[in-house]
Amino acid sequence: MNLLKSTGIIGGMTLISRVFGFARDMMLSRILGAGTAGDAWQLAFQLPNIFRRLFAEGAFSAAFVPLFNRKMADEEQGESTAARIFATDVLSIFVPVLLLFSAVMMLIMPGFIWLIDDFGQGGRTSDFSIALARITFPYLALISVTTLFAAILNSLSKFAAAAFAPVLLNLCMISALLFALWIDGGSDPERAAYYLAFSVSLAGLMQMIWLGYWARKAGFRLSIGKPKLTSDVRQLGVLILPAIFGAGIYQISRFIDLFFLGRLEEGSFVFLALADRLNQLPLGIIGIALGTAILPALSRFIAQDDQGGAQRVQSNAIELGLLLTVPAAVGLFVAAHPLVSAFYFGGKFGADDVTSTASVVAMLVIGLPAYVLVKVLTPGFFARRDTKTPVYTAGASLIINIVLNIILIPQMGVAGLALAGAIAAWANCFMLYAVLQRRGHFHVEADLLSRIGRIFVSAAAMGAAIYVITPFGSTYYAAGALMRVGSILALVSLGGVVYFGLAWITGAIDRSKIEMLTRRQAAK
Repeated sequence: MNLLKSTGIIGGMTLISRVFGFARDMMLSRILGAGTAGDAWQLAFQLPNIFRRLFAEGAFSAAFVPLFNRKMADEEQGESTAARIFATDVLSIFVPVLLLFSAVMMLIMPGFIWLIDDFGQGGRTSDFSIALARITFPYLALISVTTLFAAILNSLSKFAAAAFAPVLLNLCMISALLFALWIDGGSDPERAAYYLAFSVSLAGLMQMIWLGYWARKAGFRLSIGKPKLTSDVRQLGVLILPAIFGAGIYQISRFIDLFFLGRLEEGSFVFLALADRLNQLPLGIIGIALGTAILPALSRFIAQDDQGGAQRVQSNAIELGLLLTVPAAVGLFVAAHPLVSAFYFGGKFGADDVTSTASVVAMLVIGLPAYVLVKVLTPGFFARRDTKTPVYTAGASLIINIVLNIILIPQMGVAGLALAGAIAAWANCFMLYAVLQRRGHFHVEADLLSRIGRIFVSAAAMGAAIYVITPFGSTYYAAGALMRVGSILALVSLGGVVYFGLAWITGAIDRSKIEMLTRRQAAK
């Protein structure tokens, strides 16, 4: 598997989705604002998505892909239906469990919102917020089935269709917001929130149909049969439970964050969600793409007892991940206020909201490289069918996160919550690496360490350049659309030239690999 090509496909499709996501959130900030409707919507939207990323995309994919790959290997040896039977058995168990879980959650939603809302004292426990959460929650069941189809396609190294699926969600939500503008000019935030909630569940259905079609086209015509707890399904269940913690540290932290957010001032849900949109752009394009691309490759190398190949895959993934995320983190930290102003300022989202969101962005991106490294390191455990070790590191990281929340939130508010999560992510990253190194599964070689140092030096120089130039565009970041676009493009272009120029000069970019890839493309 060509890691660069696979990451490029996933990252490119994710970039398209993130662009639509930005358009969506720019409209959201202006129509819903950072008030009651904005907070209620963000809570309703985050609940099914946190469960989705935690159980479906995180734990399920991490456990399912290695088992499915082994079945595919059996097919190559003559057992032609092994992978299909396994996938069908999983789907037949998956659907009833999802339906039951969704039904229970919708029934207890009033109590769940009450618990998050500081036991009903935070001002967010209302019929409006409960209704929104109930309308959006069916999205979890629909998108979880979609995740099964995506895992099958990713195991077959067919990444494009699954990476494109989130675009459908953003298109549905943008359509809902445009409908709200058409109905009443966006003057009623609560009505717009209802349109958004229904659009989320509709998007889940569309995504399921989309990936179901591509799975069938790839030869996997799955159907729901009588649920059977086969030995393979039981093994999957055993692997999923600890993988919930190992693969989902970021989402578990986000879930805990909801309880702290419910105790903060109005608008805190909105500030964190909009800040995380900026953080998720590089995280989604780079981190999720790398984590998705290397798990099948690692599984194959380890199944063949090729430790050198496994070492090479993870080293390349770390190098590529840091090469792109370190400058992204530095740039977002230094230019947080201009970026937030350019994207979100206007309508019901005022100057004070911009300042609050920018402070959250600056703290959140401190952990950006760590989030990516965790996604690169955890497949090293899952590919070896070890889902217990990441549980221990994730548990320790969660304790650190909670303790830091208690310490930092009274001093810094929602920005303290973001900083606590960033520090906890770095702690998890270092613990994962220490275990892999001690077991002899992976170690950072001198050449990689040297290149990482050059990456940080180049990013620091880029940050200094952006810091110096930023004040010169202060009148443009909240001006007309063209002025905003031009000023941000100028900042990004300056940063890109400085960083990649220095990275090339200092050798932070591995020229030999670039030349090798160029020769391969020419040979084709």
